[in-house]
This record gives sequence, structure tokens and C-alpha cells, in this order.
Amino acid sequence: MRVNDVMTQLEAKHPGESEYLQAVREVLVSIEDVYNQHPEFEKAGIIERIVEPDRVFTFRVPWVDDNGKVHVNIGYRVQFNGAIGPYKGGIRFHPSVSLSSLKFLGFEQTFKNALTTLPMGGGKGGSDFAPKGRSQAEIMRFCQSFVMELWRVIGPDTDVPAGDIGVGAREVGYMYGMYKKLAREHTGTFTGKGLSFGGSKLRPEATGFGALYFVQKMCDEFHIGLRGKTVAVSGFGNVAWGAVTKATELGAKVVTISGPDGYIYDEEGINTPEKIEYMLELRNSGEDIVAPYADEFPSAKFYPGKKPWECKVDIALPCAIQNELNLEDAKQLKSNGVILVAEVSNMGCTSEAVDFFTENEMLFAPGKAVNAGGVACSGLEMTQNAMHLSWDNDEVDRWLRQIMNNIHQQCAAYGKEGDYINYVKGANIAGFMKVADAMMAQGVV
Repeated sequence: MRVNDVMTQLEAKHPGESEYLQAVREVLVSIEDVYNQHPEFEKAGIIERIVEPDRVFTFRVPWVDDNGKVHVNIGYRVQFNGAIGPYKGGIRFHPSVSLSSLKFLGFEQTFKNALTTLPMGGGKGGSDFAPKGRSQAEIMRFCQSFVMELWRVIGPDTDVPAGDIGVGAREVGYMYGMYKKLAREHTGTFTGKGLSFGGSKLRPEATGFGALYFVQKMCDEFHIGLRGKTVAVSGFGNVAWGAVTKATELGAKVVTISGPDGYIYDEEGINTPEKIEYMLELRNSGEDIVAPYADEFPSAKFYPGKKPWECKVDIALPCAIQNELNLEDAKQLKSNGVILVAEVSNMGCTSEAVDFFTENEMLFAPGKAVNAGGVACSGLEMTQNAMHLSWDNDEVDRWLRQIMNNIHQQCAAYGKEGDYINYVKGANIAGFMKVADAMMAQGVV
């Protein structure tokens, strides 16, 4: 297998799908040498099969607003790879949703889910619908219309969607309610459900908590104490909130959060219950801005239109959206003496930034490993639903920590390069080998 040859063919088949093509190239570069040591993979066409989704559903979603006007959005579900279990991945409602972005996310999800060691395949879905500014009744009608089209192709042992950007417990509840009515069964078909009808404890915090457990293992691996380190975090939603909460609990000091309007720098640290809870107020306000934090807490300063990567810190955690940290940001982090970068958002760094980190042997870990705590907790929710029971916080947290430790162990084993660990390579190879072995065992299907 030669990466450039595969990418040339893929780009010809899928022109313009930049996010998807970027994600595929990153994985192929990492696995090229290992893949070529397995001629049986080449004979079975593993690469040609693994880079294409099993199937893609595209559909229109008509809905009526509160004034009686009819709107039509586009809905998608990408069932990318089901070799190791039912398709598993979130639903995203955001104007930026496109087939390319969902194929990228489904492709990444395949390997992320494999890393968790839980039996879950990779999938992703969503719509270009924007929940912001819509009433609760409008959001409910949209979610119901979305599931009217989707319900026949999902199920507890087929495809288990979850939440994502623009889809929280409210939206999952509306979708699951309609699914339950149509399917006439009460199963664990969605995750991220409310605690009163099958949801798991710690699910909102799981991505951020899991990321810090992974970062803690990275620090332990290289004898860097996490306690006392300063941390730059981007974003201010669920993921960032979970990361800030757990980083504070583990003794680090988070000094930034950010939004589309700019970033907050709090020299004293975002480290009190009042400050961390205020992040939830910002998220729930409906205004996609962080500037009010500086009005609420005198220790903080707001920097409009800028990114937190210019701050002098020890650790950087992108927690917002894909490609939020570019090459110039990466160079700034290095010059500021940052010792560790971990993607808590999906593909939070551009490929040029990732290359810069690894070429300079900076400690860097990719999203498919770092943020796997979210889908791991979803897998634990599936388990609890199948067993018809509910675990307490301590039990879920114990499983989450163990899963993240196992993911770190896999990445370190496959990514060791002398005294350096290439976590990108390690995560990609570990995830790929598990999926490829399952595909080989199941024949050409």
C-alpha cells in the first residue's frame, strides 16, 4: 500500500470532502509500514474497504416552526464500519454539518471505539439544522421528524446514536421518545438519555474526565507531575466543563476558556465551584460567548477575537471544534514552553500542527484516544441498559478510568519511538489492527 496512490484514488471519488480526506490520510500515514507487513490485508482489500463507509443514509427533514412555516433540512446517518460491533456515534445538529464532516467523524469513530476495547463499530449522523434561537416546541418537532426517517435503520444491536454538538439530553430525549413510539420497544437504542429513563451517571462529564485521565497517564509515563501545572482550555461547553472540573480535582490550574468571541484568561485559575458552575450558565444562556465571565469574576480578562494558545502555560487542551489549532498556534505553544498538547475535541488540530508536534517530539495525543471517554461511557450506558440496571457514580468512574488507562497502554505500546511516544501513530495502529483483524475473520462482506 502506498498512501499517495490510495489518496489519489479517494480524492477522485470524493472531491471536495476535505475533512474526510484529511482524517483518512492521517491514519494511512501512521499505519503504512505495519499494513505492508501483512500481505493478507492487501489481498483482502482491507484499506479499500476500511476507508469507505458501509452505507450512508441521506434524507430530507421537513418540520413546521411556531408560525406555521414549513422548513426543510438535510439529515444524514453514516454507518461507517460495523466489524467489531453495532455502529456507535453521535448525532450533530449544526449549520456546518455536511457529508464530508460526518464521514470524517464516522471514520475517526471507528478507531476510537476500537481503542475502548468495547464491542462498538463506528458511525456518525446529523443535520444542518441550527437549534440556536429555536423554541423547545420547534426543536421537538424537528427531532421527531428526523427520527421518523431514521428509526428503521437503528436499534440496540444495529446502530446506537448519541448526542454531539447541538444535541444534548433534551434532543436525545425527543428522538428516543419518537423512536420508542415507532419501534414499540424500550431499549438502549440511544445513549446520552436522561437518568430517569436509562441514562448513565457521569455521561455529561465523561469526555472531559476521560481526557484528563489520559493526560494524567501521559504525565506519569514521562515523570511529569500534573499537579501544579497550568492549563489552557478552549471552548466552554460540556467537554470543556468536564475537562476543567477534573483538571482542578487532579491539582492542575486551568487559566483559560474560549468561545467564538475570544478567550478568557483568569490568572487565579478557573478553580472554584462558582467559576466552574458559571461555565454551565454561559453554555445554557443561548449566547455563544464567554465575555460575560470577565464581568462576573474580577480576576479574569477577556481577549476579543483571539485564541488561548498565545498564553504561556504548561498544557494545552483544545476542547471546542475540529481544526481549531493551526500550525502558527503550534509554533506559539512550543515557543511558550508548552510540554503537552492533547486533543479533547475531534481532530482539534490541523494536520500541519500535528506534524509539527510529532516532528519536534512534543508530547501530543490525538482526539481518537484522548476524547474516547465520551463514547466509552456511552458503551457503559448500553451495557447498563442491556442488563436492566444502573451503576452509581463510583462504578462508572472506575470503568472510565480503567478504559482510558487501557487506551493509553495501547497507544504507548504501538507508538514507542526510542525515548519518545508518537501517540498519533500508536492510536492509529492500535485501532486499525483491531478493526482489520475483525474484518479478516469475517470475510469479504
